[in-house]
Amino acid sequence: MSLKIHQDHARFKAIVRGKIKANLRKYVQKGEMLGKKGKDAISIPIPFIDIPRFKYGHKEQGGVGQGDGEVGQSLGPGQVQPGDGHGQAGQGEGEHALEVDVTLDELAQILGEELQLPNIERRHNEKIVTQKIKYTGINTTGPESLRHFKRTFKQALKRQIATGTYDPKKPVIIPTREDRRYRSYKLQDLPETNAVIIYMMDVSGSMGDEQKEIVRIESFWLDTWLRHQYKGLESRYIIHDAVAREVDRDTFFHTRESGGTMISSAYKLCREIIQADYPKSAWNIYPFHFSDGDNWSADDTRQCIDMLKNDILPGVNQFAYGQVESPYGSGQFIKDLREAVGDQTNVALSEIADKDAIYNSIKDFLGKGR
Repeated sequence: MSLKIHQDHARFKAIVRGKIKANLRKYVQKGEMLGKKGKDAISIPIPFIDIPRFKYGHKEQGGVGQGDGEVGQSLGPGQVQPGDGHGQAGQGEGEHALEVDVTLDELAQILGEELQLPNIERRHNEKIVTQKIKYTGINTTGPESLRHFKRTFKQALKRQIATGTYDPKKPVIIPTREDRRYRSYKLQDLPETNAVIIYMMDVSGSMGDEQKEIVRIESFWLDTWLRHQYKGLESRYIIHDAVAREVDRDTFFHTRESGGTMISSAYKLCREIIQADYPKSAWNIYPFHFSDGDNWSADDTRQCIDMLKNDILPGVNQFAYGQVESPYGSGQFIKDLREAVGDQTNVALSEIADKDAIYNSIKDFLGKGR
């Protein structure tokens, strides 16, 4: 029976996985799904999965398989027609949606399979070693905080049965000191290759709510893939108009600003964060910048390119720039980047016209496997 349950559960998971893959483009575009994200899982609405089963006929007037008939012939007055959702209330079935919880790791695997994303080739850098407690067995001595209650009571039950003191009518089990059992453990060194994403976003007056929503959705999928590839992923957030400042995640996606844009202010702050906290010998570094492509001046653009070439690109796995289309932005910045650094192997550039373009933009950013 247990084997049958496991087989059915595995089959159900395979069906769910297929449904998610078939509708992945639609899920990538939907921002409301992000509101159902937990620490390690996310709820995804999928078309209702109905288990095939026999149904009784209506009004006891017979059913399929009784008597002669032709292909296409009506099944009789007991037949029920599905409702169309209009007019008076009826008995027909409507469409259903089923929400299933999928771990972020499973979601990342589906994303990688569907977009054919290569696994990231980590740089040859130092690995950060962390210690993890691994429970290895059971002992008769140990601290009370590690007492194994199930094993303790099982041992007490065995002792009372063996000595004849156990009464099934009064099943009282009283462990003695000799019955106590404790978990034993050892410390295990686990090497981890850590990574950091530094998100930068233009919040000047030309970047509206629609553009920020696109950035919010895309950053979720970038996070999901990189967390699947690395242990201990950190995220830092920088917003900028004419000046840049570091903020928390909530502020990053909900700040309303106005005024001009100096992209160099964000790159300067990004450079300072990397130099202060993330040496390239120990970290895999991913700066992601989103803007509508409007910059203050050509001179400021030259400063940005100089910083990228001399300070940022030599120490990062990949620098990515996503240009979100805006009715107010000039869109010039991505053209300047293509001309100056577009041929660099650790540079990824993407134009994001709307939510429909997020799907291909994710592949632009992650398709190099860096």
